[in-house]
Amino acid sequence: MVKQQSGFTLIELIAVIVILGVLAATAIPTFVNLSAAAEQASVDGVAGALGAASALNHANNIADDAGLTTVTPVTSVNNCTDVSGLLEGGLDAKFSITAAAIGIPEGTSVSCTLALAADAGVTASFTGFRVDP
Repeated sequence: MVKQQSGFTLIELIAVIVILGVLAATAIPTFVNLSAAAEQASVDGVAGALGAASALNHANNIADDAGLTTVTPVTSVNNCTDVSGLLEGGLDAKFSITAAAIGIPEGTSVSCTLALAADAGVTASFTGFRVDP
């Protein structure tokens, strides 16, 4: 009885290694650039939360001025940096808000800038409303 060996030839193994190398060479640059997109998405998300918190505080102040019962207390906002106090737990230290006074009268809005402290190039804008409770 003759035993027949089975397995892959050297040419087949080399072909598979070359194909895997080509796939890795095209995929790795895509994954390397994801960190910049993640940082921008992080700043955009926090800016959205700050804008929403400022708008809700402004609406709460209007309701309070109209004599309606409000559940949460109205927070005074005179500067863009004051908006960070509206977030539960405050603003994380890795973010910074550019200080900009919000004009008078009450209800005036201004575009505020939020930046990632580690990378000044990653910024997003949000609207801050002046509130005087």
